[in-house]
Amino acid sequence: MTTNAVSLKDVSLIFGGEDTEHVLAVDTINLEIPQGQFVAIVGPSGCGKTTILNMLSGLIKPTAGSVQRHGQEVQGPSRDIGYMLARSALSPWRTARKNVELGLQIHGVAKSERRERAEELLELLHLEGFANAFPSQLSQGMRQRVAIARTLAIDPDLWLMDEPFGALDAQTRLVVQAEFVSLWEKSKESTVIFVTHDLEEAVLLADRVLVMTARPGRIKSDNLIDLPRPRVIDELRFDEKFKAAEHKIWRELRDEII
Repeated sequence: MTTNAVSLKDVSLIFGGEDTEHVLAVDTINLEIPQGQFVAIVGPSGCGKTTILNMLSGLIKPTAGSVQRHGQEVQGPSRDIGYMLARSALSPWRTARKNVELGLQIHGVAKSERRERAEELLELLHLEGFANAFPSQLSQGMRQRVAIARTLAIDPDLWLMDEPFGALDAQTRLVVQAEFVSLWEKSKESTVIFVTHDLEEAVLLADRVLVMTARPGRIKSDNLIDLPRPRVIDELRFDEKFKAAEHKIWRELRDEII
């Protein structure tokens, strides 16, 4: 029997110490995610979406319950996890290529090998002409694509993504979404857990969409997205099946936001 890529069993987390008010951030979360699945998490602000990512990454420990990866308790940060945030967080003194190489350099990969890998990924993301550009010379959309390449470069087993396209304008977001999901679909080996406030984005990209309640965060519903892959993002938005799925989940989410 194969183990799940990710498993949360009766997980709760309370913030606060002896001299501060205690806040129950997430309450009794149970979740299993098989290897290679793309799961999006939506919910109102403050419901614990990022907290779940932080527990899975090993950055924080749950107050109660068990957080596991491949059947093993998460003890701390791991090198086979890629964690991508809303802002690209590129090193301003490193070129695009050098930013992509950073994780490989930390892993001790040879200079020639990491350069080859970085250039390959920049080309896949249509940035081959900007390898020597610094972040200040790139648009926000281009910086975010460099960040995707940097995350991909280390070939992570698990991608944790916290509003990774939230800072992009609508048109750029569609382009970057399409490039990202295309790269992921080609491998279909990595597991993705994707936090977003954008319900359309969640349904467009994911295999499953989890709706969380207002704080304390609990999983209100677990929705399978029955849309074919590979997905053509710019066309899928107008598909009736997509609209029906988005509308169904919106009814779940609306009550929590209100």
